[in-house]
Amino acid sequence: MMPERIETPAPSKASATLILALVGTVLWLAGMAAGLMGHPEFGVAVRIIAIALFTPAAFLRSSLLAWTFLAMLGGVELGLDLPGFAAQTHFLGELFLRLIRMIVAPLIFATITTGIAGHSQLRSVGRVALKALIFFEVVTTLGLIIGALAMTISGAGWGIALPTIQDAPLAAERMQTWQQVVVNLIPENIAQAVAQNQILQVAIFAMLFGAALALLPEPKRAPLISVLQSLADTMFQLTRFVMYLAPVAAGSALAYSVGSMGLASLLPLGKLVITYYAALAAFCLVVLLPILIGFRIPLRKFVEAVAEPAAIGFATTTSEAALPLAMDRMEEFGVPRWIASFVIPTGYSFNMTGSSVYLSMAAVFAAQAMGMHLGWSQYVAILAALMLASKGVAGVPRAVLVVLLATASAIHLSTTPILLILGVDTLMDMGRTLMNVVGNCMASAIVGSSERCLSTPTGPLQD
Repeated sequence: MMPERIETPAPSKASATLILALVGTVLWLAGMAAGLMGHPEFGVAVRIIAIALFTPAAFLRSSLLAWTFLAMLGGVELGLDLPGFAAQTHFLGELFLRLIRMIVAPLIFATITTGIAGHSQLRSVGRVALKALIFFEVVTTLGLIIGALAMTISGAGWGIALPTIQDAPLAAERMQTWQQVVVNLIPENIAQAVAQNQILQVAIFAMLFGAALALLPEPKRAPLISVLQSLADTMFQLTRFVMYLAPVAAGSALAYSVGSMGLASLLPLGKLVITYYAALAAFCLVVLLPILIGFRIPLRKFVEAVAEPAAIGFATTTSEAALPLAMDRMEEFGVPRWIASFVIPTGYSFNMTGSSVYLSMAAVFAAQAMGMHLGWSQYVAILAALMLASKGVAGVPRAVLVVLLATASAIHLSTTPILLILGVDTLMDMGRTLMNVVGNCMASAIVGSSERCLSTPTGPLQD
């Protein structure tokens, strides 16, 4: 009698995707190592095989995150092999950003207004704003401390050969006083605010407009609320269309960066880059993770919700590119639309989570490069200057650079080491932007949880 044949189940789609992704990752890293060790042809061949393995994994996964990751690998490869052509692809990223900017203002206006006027949230606005600002202040301050500690432990600035150039060659916008910051929160002209992409001004106008609309009698406000609700739904649908271009934009952005700078020229500052990403990991474990657990936020669902916006921010180094998708994903996660639409844009000016770690690291790095041994009083002075300066750059282009230069001037640091940091700024800007996006999404979830209105399709997450 023949023994019964035992059939083994075929590997699932998820297992096949994971295997292809892991093998592709190992091969791609091996290809990068081979190129750096002086075997460029072999490195290119191995990396191309790795990308070929990632392609079916992206088809099997069929998600925006998978395609974005594949495009990022392709962009790096294009920048390494064809830097001249890679530099010509930058316009694709600019095109994507223009489409995003086209969406942001009407999306924020419609969602905040309908949330306040259409759902009787007028009394909650002030409380939500206060909670968001407290969260922003606490998290960014902890980020500054962790960044300073990480650079002190690493000592990446000691022994750096500074270029022989004149000091203070960079021109930056003058820091705003706190009175100017308060005045600039209110749009002088809403059309001008939209044209200049002043997200915070648009959000504040929407809050005031929604509050005024909420005070009107029901027969008068209902028609306008209906129109604005349709506008919000339409803009979210338009966002989904535009996001099909996100992988292309991500790939072109990395192709341009790698093709313009090259990887070999950045190796002398590799310790600084590694220190920064180690500090971000410590920040996530020491600060963000305990807060999420403390507010009983479902970690796996939160990670799934922020993965795609964070990947887009990482690849494009622009938080703005991830804004509409971040709002959409956090609404799907369970945050009420009006809270996500208010907290996330506000965080773009006041919650520079990843930037706070970067700023203190850069300041201590500059001091180390100058041969300065900082004492406790000087550390306190640096952190205090950064805390104050970072709150005065709402709406200022290249805000991180403005804060860094202002702090260097206040504590008598040379700007020459800052020029050196700018050489690898794009590599750190990827992590900085990713953490800014995650921090803003997290803020909306925390505020929603504290308001006891964070829910999933199956019911509330909290009693």
